[in-house]
Amino acid sequence: MKASIVVAQIPITWDIAENLSTIAAVLADAQPDEIVVLPEGALSGYGSDLSVLSRLDPTALARAIDYVTTLVREKAVHLFCGSLLFEHGAWWNTALYFSPHGTRWTYRKINLAMNERGLLEAGSELPTLQLHLADGPLTVGVQICREIRFPEQWQYLAGAGAQAFIYLTHAANPTEPAGVWRSHLISRAAENQRFVLAANVADPHQHCPSVIISPRGESLAELPANSAGILRATIDTDEAASWYLGQRRRDVVHLRYQNRPTEQAFGQF
Repeated sequence: MKASIVVAQIPITWDIAENLSTIAAVLADAQPDEIVVLPEGALSGYGSDLSVLSRLDPTALARAIDYVTTLVREKAVHLFCGSLLFEHGAWWNTALYFSPHGTRWTYRKINLAMNERGLLEAGSELPTLQLHLADGPLTVGVQICREIRFPEQWQYLAGAGAQAFIYLTHAANPTEPAGVWRSHLISRAAENQRFVLAANVADPHQHCPSVIISPRGESLAELPANSAGILRATIDTDEAASWYLGQRRRDVVHLRYQNRPTEQAFGQF
């Protein structure tokens, strides 16, 4: 099955209205049924200093989310957009999915960065999501930023049926060695034989590319660092496979999560 992908590398500020304008500009060029991927915090804003949370207006953010829902429905696209989100009395780092039918889905980051701990609530589930594209269904899993360093989470999503990984990040740390996070993305794609659709912020200190990677670990399209831009590619989801996952030595290494609803399923795949 073919799927059309759009990955946007955009600047992000703490001004919700400004971010919303940037998102609207990306969607203006999107075509019906395309999968559009935006970076971590694209709607709310994001940064290493999260003290601004005390000034972030949940009501304004909710209105912006409603507006994005309307835009996505009008364009008939599938949008993944990062945003801090205030729900259940707490702030979360989330990836929001907006469907062309006006419905929404939320992934809450489970492995928080050190600057997020104590300020944000951590998610506790690794769900997959089935997209209903014109050519057929596509199952995806979502990961956010530092979760690139925890391959077991990606392996779990692959075992749960994900054919592609949606990766949202705000990776702009001048102390990170060049090329490391790009190598992580290639590994996550190749070791799981899944597509990786990665969107990062346009920032002078960007250390992770916005890139579309094949299940073979090949970069199909990639943007240069520190410049706003759009990637477009058509992927063949039938290339996703479980050749390597099926060869794991479960008689030697058998991973399990305790006290999790998915424990049994994770231990079996």
